[in-house]
This record gives sequence, structure tokens and C-alpha cells, in this order.
Amino acid sequence: MPPFTPVGNCKSAPGLRPRSGNGKTHNPESLLDIAARRVAEKWPFQRVEERFERIPEPVQRRIVYWSFPRSEKEICMYSSFNAGGEESGTSGDNNDETQLPFLRGVTLLEGGWVDNVLQVGFHLSGTVTDPATPSSPELVCSVSVSFDRCKITAVTCTCGNKDIFYCAHVVALSLYRVRKPEQVKLHLPISETLFQMSRDQLQKFVQYLISVHHTEVLPTAQKLADEILSQNSEINQVHGAPDPTAGASVDDENCWHLDEEQVQEQVKLFLSQGGYHGSGKQLNLLFSKVREMLKMRDSNGARMLTLITEQFMADPRLALWRQQGTTMTDKYRQLWDELGALWMCIVLNPHCKPEQKSSWLRQLRRWNSVDVCPWEDGNHGNELPNLTHSLPQGAHGNQEMRPHRTVFTRAIEACDLHWQDRHLQNSYTAGCFENVQHSLKEYIKLAFLSEHVPTACARVDALRSHGYPREALRLAIAVVNTLRRQQQRQLEHFRRHKKELLHKGHTSITNMEGWVGHPLDPIGTLFSTLTESGRAGEEGSNTYCSSVVSRADLQRMPVQRLLGDGESYVALAVETALIGLGQQRVMPDGLYAQEKVCRNEEQLLAKLQEVELDDSLVKIFRKQAVFLLEAGPYSGLGEIVHRESVPMHTFARYLFTSLLPHDAELAYKIALRAMRDLSRPHHIVSVVPNRYPRWFTLSHIESQQCELASTMLTAAKGDSRRLETVLESIQKNIHSSSHIFKLAQDAFKIATLMDSLPDITLLKVSLELGLQVMRITLSTLNWRRREMVRWLVTCATEVGVYALDSIMQSWFTLFTPTEATSIVATTVMSNSTIVRLHLDCHQQENLASSARTLALQCAMKDPQNCALSALTLCEKDHIAFETAYQIVLDAAATGMSYTQLFTIARYMEHRGYPMRAYKLATLAMAHLNLSYNQDTHPAINDVLWACALSHSLGKNELAAVIPLVVKSVKCATVLSDILRRCTLTTPGMVSALHSRRNSGKLMSLDKAPLRQLLDATIGAYINTTHSRLTHISPRHYSEFIEFLGKARETFMMAHDGHIQFTQFIDNLKQIYKGKKKLMMLVRERFG
Repeated sequence: MPPFTPVGNCKSAPGLRPRSGNGKTHNPESLLDIAARRVAEKWPFQRVEERFERIPEPVQRRIVYWSFPRSEKEICMYSSFNAGGEESGTSGDNNDETQLPFLRGVTLLEGGWVDNVLQVGFHLSGTVTDPATPSSPELVCSVSVSFDRCKITAVTCTCGNKDIFYCAHVVALSLYRVRKPEQVKLHLPISETLFQMSRDQLQKFVQYLISVHHTEVLPTAQKLADEILSQNSEINQVHGAPDPTAGASVDDENCWHLDEEQVQEQVKLFLSQGGYHGSGKQLNLLFSKVREMLKMRDSNGARMLTLITEQFMADPRLALWRQQGTTMTDKYRQLWDELGALWMCIVLNPHCKPEQKSSWLRQLRRWNSVDVCPWEDGNHGNELPNLTHSLPQGAHGNQEMRPHRTVFTRAIEACDLHWQDRHLQNSYTAGCFENVQHSLKEYIKLAFLSEHVPTACARVDALRSHGYPREALRLAIAVVNTLRRQQQRQLEHFRRHKKELLHKGHTSITNMEGWVGHPLDPIGTLFSTLTESGRAGEEGSNTYCSSVVSRADLQRMPVQRLLGDGESYVALAVETALIGLGQQRVMPDGLYAQEKVCRNEEQLLAKLQEVELDDSLVKIFRKQAVFLLEAGPYSGLGEIVHRESVPMHTFARYLFTSLLPHDAELAYKIALRAMRDLSRPHHIVSVVPNRYPRWFTLSHIESQQCELASTMLTAAKGDSRRLETVLESIQKNIHSSSHIFKLAQDAFKIATLMDSLPDITLLKVSLELGLQVMRITLSTLNWRRREMVRWLVTCATEVGVYALDSIMQSWFTLFTPTEATSIVATTVMSNSTIVRLHLDCHQQENLASSARTLALQCAMKDPQNCALSALTLCEKDHIAFETAYQIVLDAAATGMSYTQLFTIARYMEHRGYPMRAYKLATLAMAHLNLSYNQDTHPAINDVLWACALSHSLGKNELAAVIPLVVKSVKCATVLSDILRRCTLTTPGMVSALHSRRNSGKLMSLDKAPLRQLLDATIGAYINTTHSRLTHISPRHYSEFIEFLGKARETFMMAHDGHIQFTQFIDNLKQIYKGKKKLMMLVRERFG
């Protein structure tokens, strides 16, 4: 007898141990077990009972026996977040894998903590003990499990678990039954046992049951007894009685137990946390659980997603955001995207029933009609045509009236798609292996030319999601071959019309929606399908609960016949990604949609970077790079692209680095082509009606353009021809000063690496970029301008003395006069620069001469800000210094403020030119005006200094400056301070050091020039007093009295001061007699 191969998931019938070893036979299952197992899997027990009048007890026992699940995969799925058991549970943050319900259940089972296991019909019960720990006592839990047709349909446990998934105790009891079925005492449903009892036995049974559990069941027992004895009671109107152990009825839905209330509560909790505390991760894990259920072809996948969606739609933040006009967070928006994608998978289930699809369609339309339902493109609606391109216009009459596409629109449209097309079925079904190639060609010819690529990829995703990996793989290969064929046709078309398009210089050819960043993620789907299959084929599948295609599955697949010579799944995946990333496509509308394009592109590139390039993949890269360059408007890197085409900088940088070691010329062609001018999309008129293009991600795009340029600069180090080409491209295409400055800095760092000699060519590129930055930012405000100027001088210093001389010669095109003098010239003449350049005396003098010339030119152009710097820079050259001084004098009358003049005057005194300082101080005084109440003005110190300088020079100088002071200063306290200082010492102390003419006498207050100053001071006190009394308040009375005291001191300096002050006080008393309290204080102090 040949060896027997077990059927289905069962390894062998319990109790029948297959023999091992070559040439030895296995014990076959009995026909009873084979039949009973098939009935237990498919038929509800009620149907069995209705079909046969009498079922022998042995047959009933085997049906009941085989009705319990035999696979641990589903139990694992319902007790952990993913099949591998690698994620934490929903209710806790503990990342210890041993705390997962499934693994804890296995531990309890293997530790012998499961006891009293009893199976009565379709009901399993037992006790599971949680052993004591240092933090908790021992806990004994009573567990019961109901099951039907190899599915657990209900669970209860006294542990009080509140979670979406089964607790560890349910897991332990269920696994006990799976692993040790012969140790479980099995009874028929309780109704069968009762049927065999006599009346006395039934009475004894009931009375014993009540006696043992009288506190719990006595009230219920009495109530039931009363109803049974009443002829008109409802209970007597029904034939028979319920039996919880008798299995499912015909009308019962056959599905695994899912706690709907807990699903809703958990989702509601995660949403309320707003993305904090890892709630976004937990929701993504729930979505992964839905996908896992779909892959196991478990009907709870759609049921669970419905519960999740209801909670998402009930999120109160949706209405709030819509009302306030604010956008939802990016992570939350991505959760909605995944929700829409999952519904797309569900409605595309190739084996779902029409009534199921109709039910889902009603549900989706209901959600779609809610005002707060999120739009597909984030926050901006659009009016693109039906995006599946496979549906007739008007197929959704009511939907067409809706102006915006929601996250559910594609799933609604997909409800009209079917799988009945003969060529489509030939592309993914396992039949007719010898005709696969022919079927594929027919499908490409007849089906794919009319089917939207994202829709075809959605079919692939649906097949994968619903546990049809082989069919998904076949269909994915068909799609990729279609993309290749489309590419070839596009290339041929462009070559035929190339002259015409190049002559026009623009094109309207584009894809209104790209495959990268598309809501259905077609390229990502194809890539994942192909690479997963490739990994499975190479490594096999050893994950316990994995549903990825296994090595054995792949060996049985005829898909290899669809691959060309030397091709592999990975090669197909890579080529698919390159085709998608290089597609010429219009930048979508709205911030979120544009960010999604960037994010999806980065995700695909990250996946590509995980693939190691071999010779076969390099050939694919070369092939796709050539297409990108030669395919015109069909390529994002063609000679002519649509004016709103998505830039290719990020993709081109990846291609550049990948191709550089193998084909440098092609790599540079790709990168330079991608460096296109980004200034074009800001002022254009859109080709789409009512569409207002705005590149919200422009800053990101510009930074990627900058990164591409930087990568090329780094690679071109040492190659002057390449560097010149890259520099020209940067100068032509990059207009952002900050990005050009970054490139200049990058080039400088690369050129001056510590482990090698400076690359002078790259240094010159760096300098040239720096000069461009200077020109761009010269007439615009830039907060980094000083940093840029300092850096440029450093860069020029590294290039050499001729570079420094050059920037000084053309300073007016690069710097403001202030920058040129205070930063450029000052740095050039510093000792550190001289040392760094190793200059000899002649070179130092030439450089200093250029710096002085620059300083004088700047002083002429902007004397206010550059004169002092020019004087400082010209100190060692007499002629230049005199020239700078004359520039100051010429500008003093009109172009300079008193502050600037005082500063230069102090500088002159410090340098030993007191007469020049005096001259500038008098010029400054002519611009000054201090009113009576400006006794804290910053210029007061300069006025005091100027008077002190004049006093020190002599009587004549002081006499000349006092009229200027009297004219410019009206503040009494300042004037009195000057007057007091002038009377303390003899004028001309500086002159006295050089002459004996000084008499040493103090100046008289009765004669000029101090008499004039004294009169002005007294007048200032009188005017100030009247001004202060106009608006004085009682809290300022004491301060005012002190002020009068200082005024009296000044009055007393005049020979008739006592009389003047007395008259002044009397006038005050008369004029302000209404201020009685103040005048009383004045009398007390001054009489």
C-alpha cells in the first residue's frame, strides 16, 4: 500500500502514529474520521441532525471531536498583534515578548497549569492557574470556550481580561485541546445525555444540580419551573429547549470570536490620545491585524475594519477641524489612507459573494456622504476624472455630483470591478500552465491597455491580502511586463515626433496622477510582492505563523515561465521601482498630496538601497537611465517635460550614486539633467481647469536639488572638467542664496580635508559659488550675511593672495561699504592672514595698499559707517590717513551725525591729534540739540568731553565752543555741570605743557566766555522750572524742591545772583499761588 498523505492541516489522526523510516507504511485514517472531519469543518450540527433521523453515538463523538480547531495559527492570531508575536499587546506598554497573551498561554500550558479540562459537545471548559509571583498571589481562572466548524465562537474567563485579544488562560486551555486531544474527556452535547435519562434520573439530576449550586441557580430554577407548569407561558410555546453544548444552528454565522465592544473601545481610546503614548503605532498594528485576518481568509477582517471605521468616522476632531478650517496631523492623515486602502482590498476580494459586496458598498456610500469624511488628497478637493479609468462615465450617478473624492471613493469605484475577464483570470490562475505565456500576451493586449495601472496593482494587493500569494505574483509579473511594453511604445513614439516637440520647446504630455505618491501605492505594491517572493524563494519561510509564500509553494508555481532568461523577482522589483520613480507626472494639488509624493519616493528609495547591485541589476539601471534621458515627455528626466512635472532630484541622486562606479558618464548625464531650473512653476497657468498650482514642498525640493549638486561636487573632486560642468549647472539652475552658500561650504570642506592637500580646483569652485552668493544677497536682507562675508574671506585666503586682491578690487559688486571695511579689509590686514599666506614684505605692502584703497573708496561712498574704519586702516600711511580725514571733514556738514563725529573725534584724540579732535567735536556740536528735559541723553557725555577738550586746549578754544554749547544744549543740569567744570581749573592745560604763555589764572564768571554760559544756565533753570510746574503732581514735590536747590547754587555764582533768585522765587509764589502745598514747601525752604 503506498504511503498516505494527510489531508488538510491535520498531521495525523489522534492515536494513529505514522511509522517512520524508509519503506515503512503509515496507518491510514478511518473512513469515519475522514468523513467526520469534513462534516465538522463545513456543516453546522443542526443541519446534520435535520438531515438524519438518528445519528449513531460514535459518529456524533467523532464530529464533536473534529469540530475543535486543529491549527494554532488562528489562536496565535487572536491572541497577539501579529503572526510572529513580535509586538506588544494593545493594553500595555510592556515590550517583553514573554508577556504576550499567546506566549504566556504556551508557558502556562507547558508549565502544567491547565486542569479539569472537559469537553461537553461543542463546549470546552477547564481551570487555568496563574502561579504566584512576588507582586501577585496565585490566581485560579475558570475558562470556557465554545466552538463550531473548527472556529472558536465564544470565550469567557474569570480573570476579567479587557482587551481585543484572547487572554493567556483562554490560549492555554485551547492549546491544551489542540496538543493533547486524547487527554480531554469528551462527552456528547448535554441534551443527548438528558435524552437517555429516565424521569427519576432527570429529577435526581435537576435536584442535585440545584443542591450543589443553590445560591446561584435556585431563583432561576424556580422561575423556569413556574413557567413550565403554566400552560400559556412562552416557554411552552416552543418545541424543545436550548442546549449551549449542542453546536451552531443553521442560521448562526460561522466566524471566530471577536469582542466587538473591546475593538470599539480600544480604537476610541487610541483616537482620543491624539497620536500620543504610541496610539498611532497601536492603530497601525490593528490595521496589520486586519490584513493578517484577510490573508487567513477570515471574515472577521472586514468585520473588524468596519468597527474601526465607525470609530474613525465618529472622531469628534473631524467636525472641529472642518469647522476651524485646520488640517489634521500628518500621522493621523496616513491612518485614514491605510483605512481607505484596506477597504479597497476588501471589496476586491476575488471570491466574495455579491451580497457581501453590496453590503459593503452601502456602508461605504453612507460613510462617503458624511460631511466630515476626509478627502483623498488631504485638504483640497479636485475634479479629476474617475481614476480607475475602467468604469463608464456616470456609473456612479450620485457620486459624480460630489465635488470631492474621499478616502472611500476608490473603494466605492472598485465595487464595480470584477474578476470574470478570461484573459485576467489566465494571468493569475494556476490552470493551463503550458499556455501561461500566451495568456499573458493576450491579457496585455486586450485587458491591460484599458485597465488603469493603479487599479491593476490594487488587484495584486487584494490577491496578496486575501491569501493568494501565487496568483498575486503572477499578476504582478504581468503588470511589470505591461509597464515595460508601455515604456517601449512611448520611446518609439517620442523618437518619431522628437523634432516637432523640440521645436515647440514645451509639451502638454503628462500623467495627471503619478504612480509614486498615489493613494493605492501601485509601485510599492508591485515591489513588495516581487521582493517578498524573491526572499521566500531564496531563504524559505520559517516563521511560525507566517503566510508569506514558502519555498515549497514557489517550487510548485509556474511563474518562473513568466521570467526572462537571467531574470529574478528582485530584478523585476528593482526595474518596477525605477520605472515608477522616473515617470513624468504632474505635481498634485494640495500640501498633503505633495508631501505624500516626497514621502513615498523616499520610502521606495530606501527599499532600493537595501538591494545589493550585481551585474544584472546594473544592466537594468543602465537601461532605465538611457530611457529616462531619451524618452522625452514620457520621462521625468526627458529633454522636454511638462511645466508642472514633479522634479527628479532625489531619484537622480540615487541613480547617480548607483551608476557612478559602473558608468560615470551616464551618471553625470542623469544628475545634470535633473538639475533643472525650479523657478518655472510659480507663475504659470495650469492646464487643469480650476486648479491653482502651488508647490507647498518647494523648500524640500530645493534642498534635494542642493543635495544632488553637493553629491556631484563631492564625486567630481580632482576632475576639473566635471567640476566646471557641475559649477555651470549650479549657477544656471539654483537661485536660493542659502542653498548656494551651503554648496560653497560643502565644496570648501571637501577641498580642504585634513588627510590630503587642498584641491585648488574645487577651492576655486567654492569661491566662485561664494561670490555668486555675495552678488545675490548684496541688495536683499539676509540674516546670515555677515557669516557669508566672513566665510568668503576665509575661502579666498585659502585660494591665495590673488583671490583676496581680486575681491577687494571688485568689492562694490560683492559687499556693502561697511562689510568691505569692517570685515574684508580688516581681516585681510590682520596678522593671522599674513601668517596663513606666508607673505613677504613686498606682498604684504601690496595687499595693504589694496585694502587702504578699498577703505578710502568705501569712506567716500558711505562716510557715516566707513570713515572710522578707513582712518584705522590707513593709520600707517600718512597720505591715505590725511585723505581719510579730509573725507570726514567734507562729509561732516551734511552726511554725518553728531554721534559719528564725536566717535571719530575721540578716536583722533586717542591717536594724538587733539586739534583735529577739537575740530570734529565742534562740527558734531553743530548737529546736536538737547532740550530741557533730556538730562539722561546719551550725547551728554560727548558734550562734557568736548567742553573738557576745549578747556584743555586753551581759552580761545573754550570761547569758541561755549556759544555752540549754549545754542545746542537747553538742559539746565548739563549746562550747570559744564559751568562748574570750567571754573575748577585753568584753561589751556594741554597748551601749558608746550608753552609758558599760560598765566595759571581761573576764568572769571563776569567776563566772556563764561558769563554767556552762566546766563544761559540761569535761563535754562528758569524755563525748566516753569515747564515742570505746568504738569507737576504732589508725588514730585520733594524732587522739585531739590531741583530749585540746585538752581539756587547756579544763581549764586553771579555777582547779583541772590537778588535774581529771590525775585525768581517771588514770581513763582505769585504765578502758582494755586498750588498751596507746593508753595508752602517753597517758603519753608527758600523763604
